[in-house]
Amino acid sequence: MLLLRRLADRSGLTQALAGVFPQGGVGWRDRVVVLVHLAISIALGARSVLEAEHLALHQVRLTGPGASDSTVHRTLETLDAERLAAIARARAKVRRVVWSWLSLRPGGFPWLTIAGKRLHKWVVVDMDATIITAASKKQGATATCKRTFGFHPLAAWCANTGECLAMLLRPGNAGSNTVTDHISVLADALAQISGSSSAKLLVRVDGAGATHGPARTPHQAHHSPPHRPFHHRLDHHRP
Repeated sequence: MLLLRRLADRSGLTQALAGVFPQGGVGWRDRVVVLVHLAISIALGARSVLEAEHLALHQVRLTGPGASDSTVHRTLETLDAERLAAIARARAKVRRVVWSWLSLRPGGFPWLTIAGKRLHKWVVVDMDATIITAASKKQGATATCKRTFGFHPLAAWCANTGECLAMLLRPGNAGSNTVTDHISVLADALAQISGSSSAKLLVRVDGAGATHGPARTPHQAHHSPPHRPFHHRLDHHRP
């Protein structure tokens, strides 16, 4: 937990989020710290706000007093569309810093080898949906296509680094090939990639997302100048 917190500080994430949340006076729990600690708790295995609070109690000597579950809930309740967009911009800003660190390693940025070919300077984005079950009637939880009960989020991941670039939280009955959802997640993912309008991108979507809309999205969302063409390939593969 300490290493993750120091990474958040050194990469500039904590500072970048400082302008997103309001600041209070004496006794005010810094909402940025609350959000960062919640993210760290999730990375360490917490599956609920209450588990995040219990985990923080075990780390109090390292990180100071943790926020109560009610404080975390109040922090999350402030995340409207405008604030979520500001957080996304902050994430993209910090991601540029972290990727620059990766490029300075002895092995450089982790370019992938696919089908026997090394894709040097290609950023690979994987899009897929998954089923997350719920044990009770949580907000948005419904019957799923797998005959379970819960949620059907759609996400985009950077295969080079394993990072989640964007995620759309959807109810359990959300479709597997909903074009608008794929376009929204892909657009949010591209916004997280520095210089994506001139980068070489490989976007991989399984058969459920094989629609024309997502294939056109990168060209519509990013208008590259003539001397810096945008290279894009949509790779459909059957499960």
